[in-house]
Amino acid sequence: MKIGDLEFNLRELAGSMGDFGTLLPLAIGYITVCGINPTGLLVMMGLANIATGLVYRLPMPIEPMKVLAIMAIAQAWTPEKVYTSGIVMGIIWLGMGITGAMSFVARWMPKTVVTGIQISLGFLLAIQGIKFMSGWWLLGLTSLVVIVILRENRYFPAAIALVILGIVIMVVKGNLSGVGYQGITLPSLVKIQPESIWPVLRDGGLAQIPLTATNAVIATSALISQYWPDRRVSERHLSINMGLMNITLPFFGGMPLCHGAGGLAGQYYFGARTAGANIIEGLIEISLGLFLGASIAVLFAAFPMSIVGAMMLMVGFELMKFARELKLDKGLAAVIVTVAGSIVWNMAVGFLLGLAVHYILLRKGKPQ
Repeated sequence: MKIGDLEFNLRELAGSMGDFGTLLPLAIGYITVCGINPTGLLVMMGLANIATGLVYRLPMPIEPMKVLAIMAIAQAWTPEKVYTSGIVMGIIWLGMGITGAMSFVARWMPKTVVTGIQISLGFLLAIQGIKFMSGWWLLGLTSLVVIVILRENRYFPAAIALVILGIVIMVVKGNLSGVGYQGITLPSLVKIQPESIWPVLRDGGLAQIPLTATNAVIATSALISQYWPDRRVSERHLSINMGLMNITLPFFGGMPLCHGAGGLAGQYYFGARTAGANIIEGLIEISLGLFLGASIAVLFAAFPMSIVGAMMLMVGFELMKFARELKLDKGLAAVIVTVAGSIVWNMAVGFLLGLAVHYILLRKGKPQ
C-alpha cells in the first residue's frame, strides 16, 4: 500500500526491524538493571519514530544514546538519573542546532574522518554481532544464510523471517510463559533530578557528545545523501530534532534518544526505503508498550541473541563497504587513525585523533 510518498509493505516492515540489533540489548538493560518503566520507554520511542518519519519522509533511525546507555547500565543508574540525562542532552543538542554550532562543526569536519567513523562503527557492530552469535553458533550461521537468501525477497524478507524464527524458538523453549496481555498501561509523568546534571555529564554525557556529533548527526546526514542523493537532511535539522525529542520524551518515561548511521544502515539493508518503516516501527513499539508493558522485559530478554548478532554482523559489513571509496592519498592516514583510535579506545578518541592528523600533521585547510 502506498500513501503519498509513504509505502507500507513487507519490505518496509522488514526494514523497520533492521536496527533492532542496537535497540534490544540496551533496552533490556535499561528495563532490567535501571528499572525504567517499559511502557514509557516503548511508547515514547514509538511516538518519536512516527513523528520523525512524518517530518523527514525518509527512514530515520531512533535509537538509544549508546555511551549514556552503557554507563547507566554499568553503574545501575536510577530511572530519575536516566531521565535527567535525556533532558541534559536535549538542551545541548537543541542549543547546538539553534545557534548554528552544529553546522559549523559539520563544515569543518573532513570527509575522511566521517568515513573513518562509518567504518569504525561497522567494525564494532560486526565484532559485537560475532559475540552475540557465539552463544549459539548454529542459529547464528543459519540466520546469516537466511539473510543472504531472503534480504531482497519482497514477499518474505529476511528480517521478518528471522523475527518469526526467534518467536518460534521462544515458544518451543517455553520462554513466553510470562508474556501476555495484562491490561492497557499508559505512560506517566516522571521525576527529574536537577542535582544529577553534573554527575550525568561527568559519567557519560561529555563522552556522548562527540559520538553523537559524528555518528548520529554528521555520519547520518552523509549516509542519507549517499542512499538518497536527491535528498538532503542537514546536520542542523538533525541536531534540533534530537534536542526536541530529548527535552520532552523523558518527562513521560522516554530514554535518551538519538539518530545513528548504524541504525540507518540497518534499516536500509533490510529493506526500508520510505518513512513507512518509521511509522510501522513506531506502531509496533507503541502496541508493545501499551498492551505488553508489564511483561516486555521477559519478551526482550528471551529473544535469541544469536539472531540479533547475525543482523548486527551484516549491518556492520554494510557500513564497512564505504572503505571501497577510499583513495590511496594522504587523506587515508586520517581514516586509518580514526578507525584505530575508535577500536582501541572509543569513537570520541578516534574522532579527535583523526582531526589531529587531518589538520595538524597533514597541514590541510578548510575542506571544500
